[in-house]
Amino acid sequence: MASIPSLALISLLALAGATQMAKASDTAVTTAMLQQAALAVDTVTRETGFVHRLFKPEKPSGRTIIMLHGSGGDETTLASLAASIAPDATLIGIRGRIVQDGVKRWYKRITATEFDQQDVRAEADAFVEFLNGIATEQGIDLASATFLGYSNGANLIAALTQLHPGLVRKAVLLRPMPVLSDMDKVDLSQTKFLTIAGENDKLYFEYAPKLAERLRNCGANVDARVIHSDHGIGDEDIRIAAEWLGSPEK
Repeated sequence: MASIPSLALISLLALAGATQMAKASDTAVTTAMLQQAALAVDTVTRETGFVHRLFKPEKPSGRTIIMLHGSGGDETTLASLAASIAPDATLIGIRGRIVQDGVKRWYKRITATEFDQQDVRAEADAFVEFLNGIATEQGIDLASATFLGYSNGANLIAALTQLHPGLVRKAVLLRPMPVLSDMDKVDLSQTKFLTIAGENDKLYFEYAPKLAERLRNCGANVDARVIHSDHGIGDEDIRIAAEWLGSPEK
């Protein structure tokens, strides 16, 4: 028969174990509450329409570049870069409708590399409807236009080509990655892409080859470049894009 001191020791150990379990349980509950609080702070609003701006050069050649900004940008962000790439082109800058935690975007994101699939599709559909309307209004032939996108905007362009094949025929995608997790194979044999990835882009560089492979598997002509850069864009991107686009007749 256990002595009184032994029973007391067992009771103390049991109480300590229960206390530790309670603390672990409290920690799990606290973590869950913090995660829920973080999600609650993640505010998302959607503008009713796509804000856009038209930039016309002094001597337009008839070329048109449709610009889609990266996260945190707007309809003016890529204007200087696009004008350096093609000084004779008419530029149309468009702003994404999503504002997530105060940051303008083209669709909702879950993490830095994971995206709300339903929202990607919904915003792509809304963008196509807007684009067809402005093309009619401005007399733009979308089949001959060049789409220029950076990061978040480049990713939407890539998604557009798969969700609405035939709409985009020529695109320059800067620091892109695939955002559609599941997609049927479509015919992109009439589409040309220039993709430029930065080898020091620690977060997104590894995904760029996956996008190029996906586009090629759909029959697209993909010129995939890698430059000594991080996620930022600059003079090397301008030089490569200008050479790739070439003259207005290309």
